[in-house]
Amino acid sequence: MTAGIGRRAPVIGRAAAKAPGTCGELAQGILSERDFHVTCPIDLYATATVEASFGRGAVHGPTDCPKAVAAAHVTLDYLNRADVDIRLHLDSPLPRGKGMASSTADVAATIGATALALGRGLGPTEIAGLALRVEPSDGLMFPGVALFDHRLGSQAEGLGPAPAMRVIILDFGGSVDTVKFNGEEGIAPTPLEEECWRSSISLIRHGLQRGDLRLVGEGATMSARLVRRGPLSRHLSPVLGLMSQTGALGISLAHSGTVMGLLFPDEEVRAKEAVRSVRRQLPAVHSISSHRMVGGGVIPIEASRNNIYAGL
Repeated sequence: MTAGIGRRAPVIGRAAAKAPGTCGELAQGILSERDFHVTCPIDLYATATVEASFGRGAVHGPTDCPKAVAAAHVTLDYLNRADVDIRLHLDSPLPRGKGMASSTADVAATIGATALALGRGLGPTEIAGLALRVEPSDGLMFPGVALFDHRLGSQAEGLGPAPAMRVIILDFGGSVDTVKFNGEEGIAPTPLEEECWRSSISLIRHGLQRGDLRLVGEGATMSARLVRRGPLSRHLSPVLGLMSQTGALGISLAHSGTVMGLLFPDEEVRAKEAVRSVRRQLPAVHSISSHRMVGGGVIPIEASRNNIYAGL
């Protein structure tokens, strides 16, 4: 994906940053009328490279990534830099419409790179606020594993460091329009469901803080069992059955996507055995891949300013 071609002004700053995708969420639901999810970042990253030059606030970016282009615009507005133009290049292995936070990773990386190219470093709360101006967003810009309100940003809490876990990602095919899905009116949760979500968050939090992978998996599975809508609801029962057969610790699930993840300790041999079991027993799975969980956060890769213009 390449930025548009036009007359180039002198570059005053250049930066690159990356942000991880996810395998859905470790948990997602509604508590006290506020949406939340618990992030499940994995080792697939979207990378944004930005060049800034003096101009009139234009953004030249990939035509097939309008959300990232919008993210560059909101960042310029936030930094009060209507006097510069941005050239944006994106590189990402994350598939779209699968619930793997491809758009949020593009957006978060773009915000981080745009700010760095202009000599500013933004914190995760700032990046999250700007991302939410573009669309409902995963909380992958927060370090470790985090709880986040993906619609309004009304809550954000770090739950602990990323666990030493491997995620076997099962893609059941098709795609989901995340914005449309998140715009639909959901069913109000029952008091019992809210209690289950509180327990789920508590188990995940304690598991992360104690390094107890079983607690993390138990909490994630508790939340997954509450799924009532979406393309994955009909696949949940067979995956739960496979979880017990393979010795998986739990399930992560894209609530607005087409992927589920079997959670294992980060052991290569067990992961390969699980992949073989899935291929034998779940013919409905379109593709299978294995990834490690990582901590969230927008990571600077490079940043430079043209000394001639650095003070401007």
